[in-house]
Amino acid sequence: MNDIRQHDPIELAGVVVKCGEHRRIDIPITSAYGHAQVSLPAVVIHGRRPGPRLFVSAAIHGDELNGVEIIRRLRHLASMRKLSGTLILVPVVNVYGFITQSRYLPDRRDLNRSFPGSSRGSVASRLANVFMQAITSLCTHGIDLHTGSNHRTNLPQIRAWLDDPETERLARAFGVPVILNSNLRDGSLRQAVLEDNTPMLLYEAGEALRFDEIAIRAGVRGILGVMRALEMLPPSRKRSSRVEPMVARSTVWLRAPESGVFRFLVGLGKRVREGDLVGIISDPLGDEEIPVTASSSGLIIGRTQLPLVNAGDALIHIATMGRPGAAAAGVETFHEELHPDLAESESGEPPIL
Repeated sequence: MNDIRQHDPIELAGVVVKCGEHRRIDIPITSAYGHAQVSLPAVVIHGRRPGPRLFVSAAIHGDELNGVEIIRRLRHLASMRKLSGTLILVPVVNVYGFITQSRYLPDRRDLNRSFPGSSRGSVASRLANVFMQAITSLCTHGIDLHTGSNHRTNLPQIRAWLDDPETERLARAFGVPVILNSNLRDGSLRQAVLEDNTPMLLYEAGEALRFDEIAIRAGVRGILGVMRALEMLPPSRKRSSRVEPMVARSTVWLRAPESGVFRFLVGLGKRVREGDLVGIISDPLGDEEIPVTASSSGLIIGRTQLPLVNAGDALIHIATMGRPGAAAAGVETFHEELHPDLAESESGEPPIL
């Protein structure tokens, strides 16, 4: 991990950012085949006082948009003027997929399976290498923002390697109801930065190509919570009734036993017991109906948004944990705290409807 006591000017892509400066920087990646320059957009907010260096990234999968809006709101918060340390914001990492509204790179590779990358590898590998060299190498901590994929939506949750005490501390500071002790995957950004001893959180919420106001508000509030835990920002003066997050050590996907039209009977954040009826699969006219029951007890943290399913498709994601009833109650409180009709957002901006 980098020395957080240092507070010299920071250099990114040849641009020097002095203490107290707020700069936008375009990091060159390569040229497109039409010869237009492709670059990675970043913002550096370099506080006047020393402290950690935190990167916040989004759209590693180009169709995951909630994180883009989270970063936009975060950048313009008045509290950033009180920053100690450095905040590096990268709203769109997979610039290729973002332009084409695709999860993947032009070569169909998943960027989050391509880290740490190589300057001589595939398009995905080269982009991963640029991100590692230009961004993560400067930072002491990181937060990566994601949504569900492939017509799936996720309950706001943190995925982290909880065997590291600092990572667990920050995961709890983020303040969402569910934390998954998530294994590291080969080629993922989390694995790559861990090898550099950089604690990192992965925030999952909502679905691809859609804005979700509660997920966005939770992301902004969670990042601020982490920054306060790192003493990058002063403690909040607002009173909060945040629930204690519940930790899940394992999850299971409930899959379609047959093909057909799936009707959901249980929503995100709800508790289920093994054997509970969670949905029904039928043919379009309803001549044959097949009940779908929970294979495990726990909390629903993800589900498909597409009612048309083939046998074997993933339908519902269940997190197994102790006290799932308390977790479900925490989810309800969490939504009440963040609902646009009941609470003002951290940024004070009007909600996206």
